[in-house]
Amino acid sequence: MNSRAALNRDRNLLGLRLASGGVFIAFGAGKFLNYSSELASFKTYLLPAPEVFVVVIGVVELVGGALLIAGILVRPAALLLAGDVLGAIIVSGIAKGELISLTLAPALLVAMVMLLRAGLRGSGVKERLRSRAARSASG
Repeated sequence: MNSRAALNRDRNLLGLRLASGGVFIAFGAGKFLNYSSELASFKTYLLPAPEVFVVVIGVVELVGGALLIAGILVRPAALLLAGDVLGAIIVSGIAKGELISLTLAPALLVAMVMLLRAGLRGSGVKERLRSRAARSASG
């Protein structure tokens, strides 16, 4: 792959990380800012301990989204978030017909699979550290 194509790929992956990370942070924050509403929804999913699920999912989405944006632990974060949205697709999308879980969640799942395949490309922290270390070693 030529450098121009690699640069475009990295920019696209960066955009994907930033956009999807922002969505996860927004939804994760919503679990806490609208706790009673989220809890009411989670109770309809017939999950055990819905009050625990709301908090755990909120933390997963906040931390996972922040990791994507920062470019740190991208693959583990994407894997965890893929599980999160897969659960949303099944529990609230397929089982309850909730539109957001049938539209946005599948798009986020595709994004997480793309990030899993790509890893840390896309101007993440690790690349900047490697680049800095290489410049220090050569100069």
